[in-house]
Amino acid sequence: MLRKFLLALAALLIAAFAALMLTKTLPYYSFEKGISFLTTKSDETNDNPWFRLGFYVHITTSLGVLVLGLLQWLPGVASRGPRLHRRLGYGYVGGILGLAAPSGLVLARFANGGLVAQVGFSLQCLVWWLATWAAYRAARRRQWPRHVEWQVRSYAVTLAALALRGESYLMYYAFHTKPIETYLTVTWLSWVGNLILAEVLLELGLGRYFLREIMRRLRPNLAA
Repeated sequence: MLRKFLLALAALLIAAFAALMLTKTLPYYSFEKGISFLTTKSDETNDNPWFRLGFYVHITTSLGVLVLGLLQWLPGVASRGPRLHRRLGYGYVGGILGLAAPSGLVLARFANGGLVAQVGFSLQCLVWWLATWAAYRAARRRQWPRHVEWQVRSYAVTLAALALRGESYLMYYAFHTKPIETYLTVTWLSWVGNLILAEVLLELGLGRYFLREIMRRLRPNLAA
């Protein structure tokens, strides 16, 4: 019961974050340069077509895979049948492999904070791509326990956007760190910390729990 409550709470938190990010993303589609995050970039960067393309692809697809990934973890969605589960999975995997991670690599080239931030964001995108590919390959081979474990790791990196903002607020307001110290720390901590937490949760049986719950919901549809 406690486990289901905590998972439901986590799902609500992610859903609320996705809604918040949607409200913050919509103003960017005016394609003006003087909006929020874009004001931290130089005119040269803002005028760079690769940066502009990478930015708009990334903010769009990252929000999409965040929602698709959340739906994949809700056992109730599995009750709708394997076809929906598979389609959501294809959307999640395709969004990361083809769009979100590659566009993130483009943005990493223009990251504020110099080489430390550029390397951090680049490695995040590479790990994100590889973990998602490993999850997809395991599914194609019908290696379901391995698929779930890699999917947990992939979604842990997907949630780095949430962790980055939460950790930034915590460090800045609770520990009074300088802005550049906060930024460079969360550049790495947001995804490395999530992966460490994912490994701990997997050791505690989170992967087995999800596999058991989802397969239990899918079996009636598979037998029909």
